[in-house]
Amino acid sequence: MPVTMKGNPVTLRGNIPEEGQQAPDAKLTANDLSETNISSYTGKKLILSVVPSLDTPVCDTQTKRFNEEAGKLGEDVQILTISMDLPFAQKRWCGATGSDKIVTLSDYRYADFGEKYGVLIENIRLLARAVFVITPDGKIVYKQIVPEITEEPDYAAALNAVKSL
Repeated sequence: MPVTMKGNPVTLRGNIPEEGQQAPDAKLTANDLSETNISSYTGKKLILSVVPSLDTPVCDTQTKRFNEEAGKLGEDVQILTISMDLPFAQKRWCGATGSDKIVTLSDYRYADFGEKYGVLIENIRLLARAVFVITPDGKIVYKQIVPEITEEPDYAAALNAVKSL
């Protein structure tokens, strides 16, 4: 799948999982520097909102939008925003924007998520913009790798996928 950043092709590492597959587990770092995994959220409907960096305008917009939507989705839905930002930067961003309905997780330490979900951008070690929806038992039911990283994802499609579970 070709992905571009400002019109320039980028190379993604790893394998993008398919809809219907079991979601790969991946090691991530929480805001308190503890290690956590995607599997820690088994039993919840998940939206994985993947962004290159919270300190960029499109990532800021995407994460604020999903934080706003999280309040409308119910207790059985968890939205995880995953980036390469340091946990301290993620925590600062959430505090500055009042984003308290999502969980931010960092892939900076291992790039395990980026590799297992096929969204690690070679050479710059950032994550491509993507959204995955995962069932409570861990199956991927929706995925979007945004073709142009500087554009927003299809929010309606992702939200409809999680609401249909």
